[in-house]
Amino acid sequence: MSEFNRRSFLVGAATAGVALTTPRIAGAASGIAARVNRVPVIREDHRVIVIGSGFGGGVTALRLAEAGVPVLVLERGLRWPTGPNADTFPDPLAPDKRMLWHQSAPELFGKPAVFDPYAGLLEAVPGENMTTLCAAGVGGGSLIYQGMTLQPSEAVFNSHFPEDLDWTMMNRVHYPRVARMLQLAVAPDELIASPNYLAPRVFAQNVERAGLPLMKIPMPVDWNYALDELRGVMNPSYTNSAGTFGVNNGGKHSVDVTYIAAAESTGLVTVEVLHQVTDVERAKDGRWTVYVDRTDTSGKVLENKVLTTNALVMAAGSMGTTRLLMRAAAAGRISDMPVGLGGGWGTNADRIYVWTNLEREFGPVQGGPVVYGSLNWDDPASAHTVIQASIPTLGVDARSTMLVGYGVSEGRGHFAYDSATDDAVLHWPRDGDSVIQDRHIGPTVHKIAGPAGVLTDTNALFPSTWHPLGGAAMGSVCDLEGRVHGQRGLYVLDGALMPGNTAACNPSMTIAAVAERALDHIVARDVGTVI
Repeated sequence: MSEFNRRSFLVGAATAGVALTTPRIAGAASGIAARVNRVPVIREDHRVIVIGSGFGGGVTALRLAEAGVPVLVLERGLRWPTGPNADTFPDPLAPDKRMLWHQSAPELFGKPAVFDPYAGLLEAVPGENMTTLCAAGVGGGSLIYQGMTLQPSEAVFNSHFPEDLDWTMMNRVHYPRVARMLQLAVAPDELIASPNYLAPRVFAQNVERAGLPLMKIPMPVDWNYALDELRGVMNPSYTNSAGTFGVNNGGKHSVDVTYIAAAESTGLVTVEVLHQVTDVERAKDGRWTVYVDRTDTSGKVLENKVLTTNALVMAAGSMGTTRLLMRAAAAGRISDMPVGLGGGWGTNADRIYVWTNLEREFGPVQGGPVVYGSLNWDDPASAHTVIQASIPTLGVDARSTMLVGYGVSEGRGHFAYDSATDDAVLHWPRDGDSVIQDRHIGPTVHKIAGPAGVLTDTNALFPSTWHPLGGAAMGSVCDLEGRVHGQRGLYVLDGALMPGNTAACNPSMTIAAVAERALDHIVARDVGTVI
């Protein structure tokens, strides 16, 4: 082990398995010695290691297991089991420690967030002009995303993804495969007609009045749970928008209860929680070494692990994967990384508005998670989507709800390694998405809001994105199956592989479909040779 690795491993540089954080190298010599004395080191060998358990990691684990390959999945966060009337997830109106990852920036949505250290759901990672919001937990971002599951149109997809991905094949095979796994469904009319769903109905009326396209949004949801809430069978979770940070009642087909559960049922997949990856390295024999801190829920290190593997799959999300690989490259732990590493990063043109109309009722209780959207995809160069996302209230009509937009953009950021902090920091141009946001998403949102509507642009107040994409993108860093150029046995299969946007859709379905396509190729060509 190099001196850098020995120091990083002993001090516990706080890089993450699903999204990294800035290392904290603050131990005096005596403190380091004390830690070495009390923290055991475990060594293990595995055939395949996957870092991260979101869409990319879940698909990878399941499809390799189905091919007979044993897989170890490392997840820095917790499992979050749900069930009728559970209290697993935090209430967005009464935030507690479950909301925040213990190494997150001390501000959340631009405001101080002071909780006891905990392996919570969300990490805010600050960069220049942009803060990314990254999930932690088995299932990754699927735990806390609203669930819009959209497949791009052929024209928009082909304008923003490499032609060789073959939209026709993905449309026939891989997108439908994801849809089946997530059990997509649109909200039933019976639910939409209920008093709790006034806000979606107002949105739909305004979209149609503006002459814009309107459709129900496919969601990975069993809507019978929401109907049962209205009937009093379960406490509200969907029907009062309390599920912003996870749906307590269940019925949401997130990655943990679909891909990961199916992978574990094969008997060939092991998911280790509270396992935070600190470093990766190419060993002298060409295999891969992964350094891990096993922690408790407060972040205290209980055990160090040194894991070796033939094949390492980075599925830690755009921020996690990119920063971990850039740190390894800067330290010489992985030599000859592609020069494009750290580039091609985008926000998916995210924009979130609070829509207020004092003349219009939105309802004292707003049901969710998402019912309707407006897909404006005729022009691939300006394609964008706007959806209505209900907000939790205290039983009083706030005369407000939320409009969320995302689209295509040529704006790109990049990561730069900072030796002082031993971290790769995101640099984003202040006006990176201004063309799509100001000329296309903004006007659409204003049309929907109408002349009496007042819009508060939350991204102008707090520049942020829930959809970080790129950093180890297809083409410049990886091939279309996520193989890192020149690095045998190293794969990227997550948001980092995306080319900065996902063709006017929120990213989840395309990340999963690209991973499904990649695993078809990897199982056919790499299992038995590389893996």
